[in-house]
Parts: sequence; C-alpha cells; structure tokens
Amino acid sequence: MFLNLNHYKLDVYQSARQLRIECYKILSLIPDSERFNLTDQIRRASTSVVLNITEGCSRRSETERKRYFEIARGSVIELDSCFDMIIDCNYIKKEELLTIEKLVKTTFILLSGMLKKG
Repeated sequence: MFLNLNHYKLDVYQSARQLRIECYKILSLIPDSERFNLTDQIRRASTSVVLNITEGCSRRSETERKRYFEIARGSVIELDSCFDMIIDCNYIKKEELLTIEKLVKTTFILLSGMLKKG
C-alpha cells in the first residue's frame, strides 16, 4: 500500500484480497463452537494467501517466488476444505458461498498459472 509495489496491480493479488474480505464477512455465520477451529483456520488461511503472494512477488529467485506461490495455493486449497466442512455441518448453505466459490477458483487458477511461468 505505502510502497506502491507492482504486485498490487496483479489480478492474483486482487483476487486473493477479495477472497480474504469475503471470508471475513462469513465468519459471523459460523457457530462460536468453531471459533478456535474453522473460524481461526479461515482467518489464517485467507491471510496466508495474500501474504504469500506478496512475499513471493518480492523474491528475485524464480525458485523462491514459486515456493511462496505454492504455499499460497496450498492455503487456497485449505480454504476450499474449510468450506466443504462448513457445508457438511450445515453451518452455511452452498448457495450462500457462490462469491467465495468463484474467488477460490479464480485465485487457484491464477496461482497455478504463476507456477507454470518460467
């Protein structure tokens, strides 16, 4: 934000930021009994996606960059599993997660593309 770096303009970064925002919006719909389980995991994983993309973009080495992008993609996969559990437990209906579904898929595809580059 303050540094005005190039990664702020990347579609993958914008998608990851929006995914994190949407994840935080639905946290209040998850029961308090999941506070130290699914809720915290969603917070950590959604934040991890954004921060690992940022960190990866700052690396000069292609190998290092890709490692951070792999970690970010792994966090997207974690989120996907978290939402699977949320639906299985009937905390939130799948139809209520369409925006998050789209962002999970988009972010995953964009990160996969970044891993294929080079």
